[in-house]
Amino acid sequence: MSGIDRYFSVLTLFSEEKSVWTVQAIALAVGVPASTVYRTVRELTRVNMLELAYEGHYRLGAAFVEFDRRARLTDPMVQLIGPMLSELVQQVGVPCVSVLARLYGDTVMCVADARNSGSSVHTSYERGRPRPLTRGATSKVILAQLTARRLTKLLAAKPSDQIAAANEANFRSELAAIRRNGYCVSHGEVDRGIVGVAVPVFLAEQALVASLSIMIEEVSFDESLERRLVLLLVSSVALAKEQLGRRVPAVSPGEPADNLG
Repeated sequence: MSGIDRYFSVLTLFSEEKSVWTVQAIALAVGVPASTVYRTVRELTRVNMLELAYEGHYRLGAAFVEFDRRARLTDPMVQLIGPMLSELVQQVGVPCVSVLARLYGDTVMCVADARNSGSSVHTSYERGRPRPLTRGATSKVILAQLTARRLTKLLAAKPSDQIAAANEANFRSELAAIRRNGYCVSHGEVDRGIVGVAVPVFLAEQALVASLSIMIEEVSFDESLERRLVLLLVSSVALAKEQLGRRVPAVSPGEPADNLG
């Protein structure tokens, strides 16, 4: 296992379910000798990616807090659209959550979220949490903006999100319809009892592919609210795209835009 892969395999073990690890437990989990893991942990601790929790037990370190702040302060979409989320949810009129998500390589990741005051909506969408690639309006509206070539590569890279061969044609047809309509609505595909309404935030010249979504409870949803949510989202994205186009430098002609295909 190469150096970077070894470091990554160690760091990804730390989770909500198991946040503290020993060298011996890490060695068993990744299949690497304890002596090698010890050196890796020592190096990660030196750069604050890990820290000693208590004797012989390690947890994630302060470097991740620092990098999270840098990401929030330098991501053009988070900087511009993030503050809009709070304003957006206040205009909806029913309990809701608004989410900005981006495509990073082969992962759709929530990068900002907001809820209106008194919101009782329980959703798994929150900053830093990868989202199912082929389920939910937030992800589908992103996939609908990709080229056929890029979509094929993306689905192949995520075995857990692969569509059965018999259903792939139907899935691609669904994405084509979403692209024509300009928005997507999903019912309980990720969180039971929750409806998601999403529109794309697509800037090919800056290689930015994202979505802006609103999640509400199924019991509050009807066609009239759907139309209003779509209008709110579309108008918010139009304003954001105009400002992003002025603030973010375009990708140079010779630079690959891997997110787009």
